[in-house]
Amino acid sequence: MAKVKYKTSWFCSDCGAESPKWAGRCPSCGAWNTMVEERVAATPSRSPSPVAGRGKSPVQVLNDIQAEEMPRIKLPSGELNRVLGGGLVPGEMVLIGGEPGVGKSTLVLQNLLAIRSKTILYASGEESALQLKMRADRLERGSDNLFIVCETSLENILEHIEQLNPGIVVVDSIQTIASDALDSSAGSVSQVRECAARLLKYAKESGTPVILIGHITKDGSLAGPKVLEHIVDAVLQFEGDRQYMFRILRANKNRFGNTAELGIYEMGRKGLREVLNPSELLMPGGDTKLSGVSIGVTIDGARPFLIETQALVSTAAYGTPQRSVTGFDSRRVNMLLAVLEKRVGFKLAAKDVFLNIAGGLKVNDPAMDLPVVCAILSSNFDIAIGNNVCMCGEISLSGEIRPVSRIEQRIAEAQKLGMEQIIIPEGNIKGIDTSGYSIRITEASRVAAVAKEIFS
Repeated sequence: MAKVKYKTSWFCSDCGAESPKWAGRCPSCGAWNTMVEERVAATPSRSPSPVAGRGKSPVQVLNDIQAEEMPRIKLPSGELNRVLGGGLVPGEMVLIGGEPGVGKSTLVLQNLLAIRSKTILYASGEESALQLKMRADRLERGSDNLFIVCETSLENILEHIEQLNPGIVVVDSIQTIASDALDSSAGSVSQVRECAARLLKYAKESGTPVILIGHITKDGSLAGPKVLEHIVDAVLQFEGDRQYMFRILRANKNRFGNTAELGIYEMGRKGLREVLNPSELLMPGGDTKLSGVSIGVTIDGARPFLIETQALVSTAAYGTPQRSVTGFDSRRVNMLLAVLEKRVGFKLAAKDVFLNIAGGLKVNDPAMDLPVVCAILSSNFDIAIGNNVCMCGEISLSGEIRPVSRIEQRIAEAQKLGMEQIIIPEGNIKGIDTSGYSIRITEASRVAAVAKEIFS
């Protein structure tokens, strides 16, 4: 038997491109400091494409192709079904990523334990069977159709799949699985690419949905080569601060659904609970009126909700003013403070400003500019804004309030939550019939006009 010869190659951890020598910048995608060294066979055997059929595919005219509705496998979680576009599609491969401890495995296991109509294989490369059993006991659920295998070899997992013939396959996580056909270690660029490609081939040929759980890097992106995200059909990101109870599930890619949808969960002692109306949890409770609090109407994906913005403005105690921001872009807050000083005349350069978005959520909606400014002014004047007033609007460098998208959804959500007044940009409802709204709609064109409306 001929001895296998190996060589050293360099792979880009972002795009997976191979190079015979190290380079500071990837020659394929242009990313810096992403080349990693791996040991590979000098004469690798070429394998067919993971999605290639056994014969030549026929050429078809587009109008002759019969479009059929894809049957979907409904999952117990309505929020997960919403993000997936209605459920799992047969033969679909889904990649779920998130920070350690955010609840990825809990989300998947909680849904699998509630499925009774299909045989499920859960291949775990990180946890033992006893650990998974303890998690299921904590969720207070059991299952006779969920089979656990603790394995890191791809070939052994495929053997178990062939013997069991499951209806759904879960691999936790793809970075811990390695193929015997490659000499590199688990989690390397070549291993992640090879294992994902072979699992994709199985999913497409058998029509069995495959769910992959993946790690993320310190900057929040999915670990492994970017080609991993191109291989799978859907990429779901599970976000949330472990210090807070809220978790957000959003789709960064979905071949069978809309990427604008998102699901919101609340982490509890017995697992994840769906939050059907997040506005009620993110709004201030009670009738206590405190300065520095405003209610903004934001949209994340296709979902509007009301959220509390908190601000604290005080005299700088150590000479240099502090700027502390949680849940919002700190650079945008600095820009808004400059607009307040230059265009409106409020002197805040010598004061500390602390800003927080309630619930531990991170908001990137430009329409939150106006609630942020009003919360800062409310704390500066020490005048409370009523709990029945909400607002939305993007603020430009000239101090103008610019129109925002989906204003009808924002107004409808504010009215549904019992708000009495909403402040919106001037001209934002042009051409929209407002006769059906019972909420009072106030239009404003500049920040100074809003400050006069609220604090006069």
